[in-house]
Amino acid sequence: MKHEYCHLLTPEGENLPTVPWADDYPRPLLKRDSFFCLNGEWEFSADGTNEPTEKITVPFPPESRLSGICRFMGKVPRLYYRKKFSLPDGFVRARVILHFGAVDQYARVIFNGHEFEEHMGGYEAFSFDVTDFLAPENTVEVYARDEYRNCRLPYGKQRAKRGGMWYTPVSGIWQTIWLESVPENYVEGLRIASDMRGATVHADGVSEGEITVSTPTGEMTVRLENGTARIEPPDVRLWSPEDPYLYRFVLRTEEDEVSSYFACREVTCGNVNGCARLLLNGKPYFFHALLDQGYYSDGIFTPAAPVCFENDILAAKSLGFNTLRKHIKLEPERFYYDCDRLGMLVFQDIINNGKYSFLRDTVLPTLGFLEKNDRRLHKNRASRAAHLLGMQFTVWRLASHPSVVYWTIFNEGWGQFDGAAAYERLRNFEGSRVIDTASGWFTGVPSDVVSPHIYFKPVTFTPAEKPTVLSEFGGYSYPVEGHRFNTEKEYGYRKYSDPDAFAEAVEKLYREEILPAARAGLSGAVLTQLSDVEDETNGLLTYDRRVLKLTPERMLPIAQELQDAVKETN
Repeated sequence: MKHEYCHLLTPEGENLPTVPWADDYPRPLLKRDSFFCLNGEWEFSADGTNEPTEKITVPFPPESRLSGICRFMGKVPRLYYRKKFSLPDGFVRARVILHFGAVDQYARVIFNGHEFEEHMGGYEAFSFDVTDFLAPENTVEVYARDEYRNCRLPYGKQRAKRGGMWYTPVSGIWQTIWLESVPENYVEGLRIASDMRGATVHADGVSEGEITVSTPTGEMTVRLENGTARIEPPDVRLWSPEDPYLYRFVLRTEEDEVSSYFACREVTCGNVNGCARLLLNGKPYFFHALLDQGYYSDGIFTPAAPVCFENDILAAKSLGFNTLRKHIKLEPERFYYDCDRLGMLVFQDIINNGKYSFLRDTVLPTLGFLEKNDRRLHKNRASRAAHLLGMQFTVWRLASHPSVVYWTIFNEGWGQFDGAAAYERLRNFEGSRVIDTASGWFTGVPSDVVSPHIYFKPVTFTPAEKPTVLSEFGGYSYPVEGHRFNTEKEYGYRKYSDPDAFAEAVEKLYREEILPAARAGLSGAVLTQLSDVEDETNGLLTYDRRVLKLTPERMLPIAQELQDAVKETN
C-alpha cells in the first residue's frame, strides 16, 4: 500500500517512545496501580498460520506505516500475532486480567496454550482472566480475521478499494494490550451518572467501600453501600467547555483501591421564549462543532502517540470550536478522557454496518426523494442484531464520560432500520443524553432533534418543535501542497487553491448562513471537518496535522458571536 507521504504526528522534535503507548493507562475512569503493557514488537504473519515471518509494532494496524508492515492485508485478512514475556516480581496479587483495547474484527486468544472463546467486534474492548495459566515465561497468541466486506459487523468507512469518502481498511490489533493484577474481590467496573447537583456512582463487583472526593474546598467522604453511592459536593462547580472541572475521587474497599472522576453537567432539550433549544446546564448553548473521523496519516486508526488526541482537541479549541462529532468511529478511552479534562463536548456516532448504496443513501435523498418507512430497510437479521449490539457496547463504554452528550444512531440512512425501535431501545438503556436517531435524512422516526445535512445549497433555518442541529455542512476543500495524501486527486464539496480564498469562504459561510440561523433558533452546527482524511482535503488541519488552515484571529470572533446569538433568545 503506497502512501504519498507520512509524517509522525508527535510534536516537532519529539521522539516516539521505544514502546508505543506504554506510559498511557488505557482506562482513565477506573485506574489502579497495576499496569503491565504488552505493546511494542510482536512476531507476526499475514497468512493465517502460526508461523511468524516478520515483526510488527503493536498497537498499530498492519496496514499503517507505524506498524512496520504498511501493506494491504488482503480482502479477508487472517493474521497471527505472538509475544513472549515475563511479569516483574511482585506483580501478581490474586488475579491477573489480560485486556485488549480493540482487535478488528474477530479475535481468538491463546495464553500459554489455553484457548479462550473467540471475541467478535472490531471496536470493543474485551478481557480474560489468565491467572490459572501463568508461567515464569508466558506466551500470548492472537489469531485475528477481518470480514468487513460482508458488512455484517460495524466497519465504518473502511473499503478495500479506498478513495473519495472511503478510506484504507485496517485489520488486527489497533489498541493497547495490557495486564493488571487485582485482589480476589475487586472493583470490576464503575458506572457514573452525573447531573447538575452531583453524581451517582455504581461499582460492579463490590458492595461496600469509602469514596474520598477532592473538591475546591477540600475533601469529602461518602460511603458506598450496596454497590452505590450518591455524591453531592458543596457549592457545585459545573462542567463546561469553558470550565472543564473534574471532581476526582478514590474508592477504597477492604481489598481494592481505584481512582476515577466525575463532572457535574446536564444537556437537555428545552424551550426558550418559544424557541426549541439544546441547553447546557439549563441555559441555551450553541454547539459549535467539527466532524472528527479519527484517522491519522501514519497510524490510520491509531495515532503515533496519545498526545495526538490532545493536539487535535486543542487545535479545535484554538479556533473556538467546543464540540467534536466523533464520526462513525469509537476511539480509545484516552480520547474521551482528554475531552473530559480539556473541555470538548462530544457527539458520538454509533458505528454503521450494512451495505451502502450511493443511489439510495446519497443521490436520491440529496434530490429530496426520501424513504418514508425505514422498517423496510436493511432486513438482514444478523446485521440488525450486530448494529444494536454495537450501539449497546458504545453507550455502555462511554456513558460515564461527561464530555459525551449526544448519540447518533444512524447516519444518512446507511444501514438504517426501524429507527423508532432503536430510539426506544437506546432511551431505555441510557436516558440522560440527546438522541439523534437519523442524522441527515430518512427522518420520519422518533428523535430528540431535527438533524439535517446541507452541502449543495444555502443553509436556511425553519423553526421546529424540536431543537435543530445542522449535523453536517461545509466540506470546503483546500489541499496544502506538500501535505497531501494523494497528489493527483482531491475530494470535497467546493474547491479552493488559495489559502485566503478558502478562509474567506469559510468565514462567509458562518457569517451569512450559520449566524442568522443561530439567531433564529439553530442549536448547533457541525462543519466538515477537523482534518483532511486521505483523498478528502476538506479539513481545517492537514492529514499530517502540520498545517492549520485557519487562524484564531479569524475564527474566535465567530465563535463568540454564535454564543451571543443563542443568548438573544434567552
